Amino acid sequence: MRNGPPITTERGAFALDEGGALRLAVIADTHSRPHPRSAELVAALSPHHILHCGDIGVLSVLDDFGKIAPVTAVRGNIDVRAPEVPDVRVLDVTHGGHVILRILLTHIAVNGPRLRADAARLAAREDAHIVACGHSHVPFAGRDRQFTVFNPGSIGPRRFHLPIVFGVIDVRADGVSLKHVSCETGEEWRPS
Repeated sequence: MRNGPPITTERGAFALDEGGALRLAVIADTHSRPHPRSAELVAALSPHHILHCGDIGVLSVLDDFGKIAPVTAVRGNIDVRAPEVPDVRVLDVTHGGHVILRILLTHIAVNGPRLRADAARLAAREDAHIVACGHSHVPFAGRDRQFTVFNPGSIGPRRFHLPIVFGVIDVRADGVSLKHVSCETGEEWRPS
């Protein structure tokens, strides 16, 4: 979350497809320069939708990924010139007319593997199941309090020794799976 003007929140919804599935590619921290293979690798996974967890940089990045699938984005701390992009999105995944999963999409939400208090309060108020965030460039999937926390890592310029990765959220009526994909190898990424 950020200091300053009031936080803008928008709502959205996605339904499982006819086969009972929904694939979301989750990207973050493109900083105007996504990895050269990122679009190709995201497209190869045939996502229904792409979520961008902020620090977009130039907004044409969203247009480029929008050629693959519809994009839903939130503003990061470098995106001060993007007032049309909200700070937070609350996204419902529905099946048979019922909400089966609620995702809180924001940019800054964690300190290490723990949710910040402001993010946890917002997630609780929104009755979210997953908090998807960026900012740290550190890929992470875990639990804190009653929430699943998912940071897709960064597909922008390398920071320190961190991998260049994005995330995937696969939703089915009977469950959710999360994974990271390396832009450098094209393979599933796991911490070593």
